[in-house]
Amino acid sequence: QVQLVEPGGGLVQAGGSLRLSCAASGRTFSRNTMAWFRQAPGKEREFVAAIHWSGGITDYADSVKGRFTISRDNAKNTVYLQMNSLKPEDTAVYYCAADRGGKWYVSRRSDEYDYWGQGTQVTVSS
Repeated sequence: QVQLVEPGGGLVQAGGSLRLSCAASGRTFSRNTMAWFRQAPGKEREFVAAIHWSGGITDYADSVKGRFTISRDNAKNTVYLQMNSLKPEDTAVYYCAADRGGKWYVSRRSDEYDYWGQGTQVTVSS
């Protein structure tokens, strides 16, 4: 059974930092593009960042570019999201996702990701 588990959420003050992790189990994800999405109350789920299975391609939403960094450790089957200079508008439930694998590109579309974590709450206080 494939599982993506995301510990690491929490409460942080504006300007602070937080690192999310997403550990995959049930199979290796070394050939899968991994991504982070988020959903704030009353809003649709939105793309945050993605990293190609090779690690050579990353993509970020404009709202987080320069503040967030996505990375992966294929040996540990884990993807990370380092979040710096956090703002109250970053408050949301953050979801880890993985695609079906083998693609040469990274996508911002949630329907291109087949595996999802349960989500972890990130709250940034002002």
